[in-house]
Amino acid sequence: MKKTKRLKNIFISAIHQNAGKTTLSLGLFKIFQERKIKTAFMKPVGQETVTYQEKSIDKDTYLIGEVYHCKKHIKEMSPVTVGRGYTEKYILNPQKEELQDKILKSFQTITRGKDAIIVEGTGHAGVGAVIDCSNADVAALLGSQVIIVSGGGIGRAIDEIMLNKALFDLRHVPLLGVIINKVIPDKLDKIKSIVGKGLERRGIRLLGVIPQMDWLSAPTVAQIRERLDLKVFSGEENLQSRVYDAIVAAMEPYNMIGHLRDGALIITSGDRVDNMLVAVSSYLLQQGRAVKVAGLILTGGLTPDPKIGGLLKDSRIPVLYSDQDTYTIAAAIENMTPKIQKTDRDKILEARRLVKNYVDVGMILENL
Repeated sequence: MKKTKRLKNIFISAIHQNAGKTTLSLGLFKIFQERKIKTAFMKPVGQETVTYQEKSIDKDTYLIGEVYHCKKHIKEMSPVTVGRGYTEKYILNPQKEELQDKILKSFQTITRGKDAIIVEGTGHAGVGAVIDCSNADVAALLGSQVIIVSGGGIGRAIDEIMLNKALFDLRHVPLLGVIINKVIPDKLDKIKSIVGKGLERRGIRLLGVIPQMDWLSAPTVAQIRERLDLKVFSGEENLQSRVYDAIVAAMEPYNMIGHLRDGALIITSGDRVDNMLVAVSSYLLQQGRAVKVAGLILTGGLTPDPKIGGLLKDSRIPVLYSDQDTYTIAAAIENMTPKIQKTDRDKILEARRLVKNYVDVGMILENL
């Protein structure tokens, strides 16, 4: 009788949202492909969505589907999406069996003929409990082994890992191991040694320690435009510039100059011609002390007169504008958590590199 291969079934959880689950998914999927492991992907419960073929699809699922050309069963890859008002409706009319049955059937469909599946959770172990589909519930339902992604640090990291592990233990979900992400590069060896020993004392494998790369959290001007629904005044050809900092230019130009940095996005009222000229000068001059700002956002529903507008357009600096006030726009940018998108080729390549170089994939496969 021919022996049936056992599915390599990984559930990626974290101690909080935006800890690096998608980065790990992107990297693992590529490495599995390189090792000729036929791999599927699934995010059973999604919160942030895009519309694809008239259906709400989780953003991370859509990303994986686009990057790895596996959109054939994309609806099954994202079986449950939690939109506005969903939890309230569920509490008033719970449908636990129907929901879990939908997830399980989707899982069975996309794993047919596959050697492995990467299941990405949402946030920490308890997220989704309100609809009877916490990460721990779903991992147990699918028979997965879990990897917990944690942030950098020592005491807090181990405390939060143990708290999350407790919920998986209650659901009898095996813990495959832990990956510590976003560690300050200078502390990489220390974290690997100390946290590794701390986890080992508790019988937990440390599967990897990944350094922090600030630019992975840097959105493009285009992504800010889309998220904040801003209008383009000029420089549309340069909207892919990355934004590393946002500066509210409410001060005089001679004070603003000291705050300029490469990749800075200048937010200023649409009638502050002086600050616009400083930004344009920095954009055009890249020698000496000048810096390459990422662009400008003009606020208050004000746009410059035609002469200044012509200068902005000639400079090709990305310029956006909004009817909202300066501080509303600045606060919105501050609260943005950019997700990797299919157009972020540099980020996708970096995610793969980080996982390949800093995660012990051999140990993962050996212990599945």
